[in-house]
Amino acid sequence: MSPEVISAPAPVDLSKSDRAHSRARAARKRKAVVALARVLLLLAVLGLWEALSRAKVIDPFNFSMPSKIWDQIYTWVTHGTALGSLGEQIWVTLHEALLGWVIGVVAGVLFGIALGRVAFLADVLGPYIKVLNSIPRIVLAPIFVIWFGLGPSSKVASAVVLVFFPVFFNAFQGAREVDRNLVANARILGATNRRVTLQVVIPSATSWIFTSLHVSFGFALIGAIVGEYIGATQGIGLLVAQSQGTFNAAGVYAAMVILAVVALVAEGLLTYAERRIFRWKPSDSGH
Repeated sequence: MSPEVISAPAPVDLSKSDRAHSRARAARKRKAVVALARVLLLLAVLGLWEALSRAKVIDPFNFSMPSKIWDQIYTWVTHGTALGSLGEQIWVTLHEALLGWVIGVVAGVLFGIALGRVAFLADVLGPYIKVLNSIPRIVLAPIFVIWFGLGPSSKVASAVVLVFFPVFFNAFQGAREVDRNLVANARILGATNRRVTLQVVIPSATSWIFTSLHVSFGFALIGAIVGEYIGATQGIGLLVAQSQGTFNAAGVYAAMVILAVVALVAEGLLTYAERRIFRWKPSDSGH
């Protein structure tokens, strides 16, 4: 009986493992340093603003100061606003912005993919879209108030026209940038135009579309706020208008802070959704 031969375990490349751990530690350290630098920068700006206002180097009546802005937010949170509770005003603006954003995104994606896939449509409608895109869309808000009244419809319409064009152009470019080899291979395998669009073009253009979503939600908020500022019965934009009308600079800044928080939360949710959808994409370790 031959003696049993015991094979030695395969050597483990510890250097690669060590390098991976070192890169992970360096990435975590960099994120912590960046977060700390952001906080320190914000505190420095707020502290300088407060000090200059108290020293009357800058006019506290016109520029207010962080402590008064905080007091205004606290008052709105605890005692409500002249229009009702602060949460209700935030929800009104957010509802208008979300509805306009969804409509603008859906319309932008559909038109962008359609014109990107059908050259005839692009040739016919292209000049009209360029003309419409050249119009300052903020100036349409008063027209929408005249058309749809002081209710949410005019704010939704303002949000839609601001969201549509960035989404449309990204979807259009994404449809045009699809790998021609993928389309050719799908056709060789017997795919119809509909299946090519649904299974090749749209997935390939998804990253382009998501890029526009980050910017477009901010545009939706702008559209809702501008519409409320011009004419409304509720909303953060009306709070801004009322604060301006009473020369309450702290109220104007407080409303801006609230909007910034809403926009940051929305941006975080979009980033999370994008990472979940594009988990297959390699991450950039440098960021």
